[in-house]
Amino acid sequence: MSRMLKTGWGDRLILAAAIALACVWVAPLFWIFMLSFKPNAALMARTDVLFSPPFTLKNYTDILGTSQVFRWLLNSAIVSLGQTFLTLVIASLAGYGFARTSFPGRRWLFACVLAGLAVPEQAILVPLHRLFADLDMHNTYSALILPKLAAPFGVFLMAQYFRGIPVELEEAALLDNASRLKIFWRIILPLSVPAQATLGIFTFLNAWNDYLWPLVSASKSEMYTITLGLASSQSNFAQSEGIGYLMSQAVFAGLPLFILYLFFQKYIVTAVAGTAVR
Repeated sequence: MSRMLKTGWGDRLILAAAIALACVWVAPLFWIFMLSFKPNAALMARTDVLFSPPFTLKNYTDILGTSQVFRWLLNSAIVSLGQTFLTLVIASLAGYGFARTSFPGRRWLFACVLAGLAVPEQAILVPLHRLFADLDMHNTYSALILPKLAAPFGVFLMAQYFRGIPVELEEAALLDNASRLKIFWRIILPLSVPAQATLGIFTFLNAWNDYLWPLVSASKSEMYTITLGLASSQSNFAQSEGIGYLMSQAVFAGLPLFILYLFFQKYIVTAVAGTAVR
């Protein structure tokens, strides 16, 4: 193995393995993309012919012909951005409190936060539904955003990251009579950009792809997110009679995330790699 590494064959094997895994990962996405341009009638006969005609744009024109599709996109953007921003604020403040301050019951409270990681979302759907129904908040952006702000993973991630920052930086600022809030804003927060970026990416992706809670909370079509709206526009036999339309919906719903990645891929890779190194 050492001889292979010295001759460069080790790097080539690793590169070849990475390319092979990438092809395996991309193949289903490419299959979905190609099927989205095939007529539904042709796909009823067979779905393994990707490059032979006929091709059509009707599946996409049918999506754009849905009157509220752009409203659904706007709803998803508002909900995803709102959840991301508020989760970063809450998780950062809570994580800093657990990592750097002492108060009675801190360990027990942190243990309760970690226990929240073991609670499945489905287990609290009924209580959440009744709570927001009693408050008459269903079919609002608040109802779509607020339940997701309880993010134990975000608090844990930020607390662990803050613990890795040298405490001497804060002690020097305390000697200069800086307040805790000023230390957090001026020193700790800029140093935690990689963790903030990682948490923001995961939160935005989860919010954009969320289907279950919008299905419960949003009963009016004008409050649907893009995932719920496109699902509601499917026919009862979409899997057998509208496969091309179904695939075009998947491409359309994922396209904004793909465009987002193209613009911010440098920062996304840097953030994830930086957090992994820490």
